[in-house]
Amino acid sequence: MKTHWRLPRGVDELLPPAAWELELLRRKVLDVYVSWGFEYVEPPVIEYLESLLVGSGEDLDLQTLKVVDQVSGKQLGVRADMTSQAVRIDAHSLITDDVQRLCYAGPVVFANPQIAQSSRVPFKAGAEIFGADSIEADAEVIGLMLETMGVAGVVEPVLLLGHMGIYHALVEALLASGALGEADEGDLFKCVQRKSQADIAQLLDDSDLAQMTACLPSLMGDASVLAEARTLLAAAPAPVQSALDELENLAALVIEHNSCVVRVDVAELSGYGYHNGPVFAVYHPEHGSALAQGGRYDGVGEVFGRQRPATGFDVNLKSLIGNAQAADVVFAPYVGQKTRAELQQAVRALRAQGEAVRCALSAQESPPGNCRRQLVQVDGRWQTVPCGE
Repeated sequence: MKTHWRLPRGVDELLPPAAWELELLRRKVLDVYVSWGFEYVEPPVIEYLESLLVGSGEDLDLQTLKVVDQVSGKQLGVRADMTSQAVRIDAHSLITDDVQRLCYAGPVVFANPQIAQSSRVPFKAGAEIFGADSIEADAEVIGLMLETMGVAGVVEPVLLLGHMGIYHALVEALLASGALGEADEGDLFKCVQRKSQADIAQLLDDSDLAQMTACLPSLMGDASVLAEARTLLAAAPAPVQSALDELENLAALVIEHNSCVVRVDVAELSGYGYHNGPVFAVYHPEHGSALAQGGRYDGVGEVFGRQRPATGFDVNLKSLIGNAQAADVVFAPYVGQKTRAELQQAVRALRAQGEAVRCALSAQESPPGNCRRQLVQVDGRWQTVPCGE
């Protein structure tokens, strides 16, 4: 069977009217980002592989399509994430010691779908702040992320807050004490992600550190859960206490300046392995996975020679469309030479007013299905009337 007309599994295309809905949303979102003082950049779809995988974990490596550059012979990667590209731009293309705000929008490609039936070609929009190490910077990108949801028509989003520093500090202490072997570190990460306290306990001993780690999945709820976390993690290393302080202050800032439901998950482990501070994500009951997510990734640019604090988020705009309706198109009939000039003048006038006008190319062409109005000549003047009249 011939398959030259088929798309690869997980690769989708947008057709009318959804394609136009995505384009309109992209414009609205970027207008918001620019209004917040973010500068638009457009990174390339492919780069040298080592640049794309800067500071990332194994999961991003597995999601990156790889090809050999026929010009240089080096490995290229098709981007699966745009954050590392923004890091490179901050480090080498737009060098400054000041705070820098960058935004972007474009497709990325996954080697495999993240979840069943999901697209391997999401359309990501995002924003990053470089050079600011305060929680005010995290609060700003969260505010922008929530405004993105508003622009997309997402009502009553749920914001989830976490902090990677809590988990990282506990793991570092577990490794130092011998309660966790390096070979089991990856398994522990997956167990905490799955919120499986039983599996966590099986990997560790019965030490206080192990018990504190096993309780992480239970520490989720509204902002008041932070008080419970302070009690259960009271004997944890100092970096855990600092991370809890940051998380509490960030939650207070977000609640003060935004209208949304805030939930805290002390065991939230998200991202592609480069997040090392507060992390955040937006959920909605009508969607099964996060609509937007991000976090802090200080120092990731060190490999580029620029170790800067950084925070940001991205959102798959494709996941925010789906209610598109066909555009209202005015149909202009095919006419003879004598009346063509007057008809074209009417068409130009309608288009100047923002109307979409489709002109017939022959007398046999009929109004399209999305046509609600058509041009007809009434008393020598071209006027729009409902189709069918």
